[in-house]
Amino acid sequence: LAKHPEIKALMKPDYNLIWVVVLMVLAQLTAFYLVKDLDWKWVVFWAYVFGSCISHSMTLAIHEISHNSAFGNSKAMWNRWFGIFANLPLGLPYSISFKRYHMDHHRYLGGDGIDVDIPTNFEGWFFCTRFRKFIWIVLQPFFYAIRPLCINPKPITRLEIINLLAQLSFDVVIYYLWGVKSTFYMLAGSVLGLGLHPISGHFIAEHYMFLKGHETYSYYGPLNLLTFNVGYHNEHHDFPNIPGKSLPLVKKIAAEYYDNLPQYNSWIKVLYDFVMDDTISPYSRMKRQLKGEVKQ
Repeated sequence: LAKHPEIKALMKPDYNLIWVVVLMVLAQLTAFYLVKDLDWKWVVFWAYVFGSCISHSMTLAIHEISHNSAFGNSKAMWNRWFGIFANLPLGLPYSISFKRYHMDHHRYLGGDGIDVDIPTNFEGWFFCTRFRKFIWIVLQPFFYAIRPLCINPKPITRLEIINLLAQLSFDVVIYYLWGVKSTFYMLAGSVLGLGLHPISGHFIAEHYMFLKGHETYSYYGPLNLLTFNVGYHNEHHDFPNIPGKSLPLVKKIAAEYYDNLPQYNSWIKVLYDFVMDDTISPYSRMKRQLKGEVKQ
């Protein structure tokens, strides 16, 4: 910032995010209606080909909202309510809990017992062969759901209860209106999209040390168009209050800081290399023993 103070001008909400999220919710509602009378094989097909992409993209929209990128820091609660709305087509309550844990990830990156993005010791010990690592990728949604309960359980808040009740009510309405196939499409799309899916490469690309000494990596490939530029991950951790839309400008302005860092251009290759490289496993993360006061 001392060298490039113009970056401060990028620290403002991205109001376009609001309309993109609304359109994504409407797109999924349309899909729920269209699949209700299809054969099961086509329900599964569209859940993976279309629904999974929208669902994973929506989780990254919720990531943006968790940083108050939709309405700005001055309207924090607006962002929380909007996150609950964006959560609806995922079928599972996610937004409020994600916000609570994700802020710890930024404040205490790699902090043992705090950052729940770090795999558990069991994951590192068990998923150590090629086949088991493949299964671990398939089961990513499961591990991201239960890991916080194992590593850093937190008391349930009022907003989390509201998130849960709103989600259950939405799911019941979808089942009542359009039946089991639409409900299956909604839930399967979320599970498939966060498991063995090209976009899921970002889970591993972001912080797994394929190169010793480098714990955060950016990805500059085309899937950033579907993921609100989450691939610009070094840039995001440097400036978490800059919306994803503006992160390419951060890289352009401060190119001397980012261009020579190790980087990816394919999340599919990241997934392949993670499975096939016997030196990489869920253990391939930087873990820190935190000192001093920890404020979660």
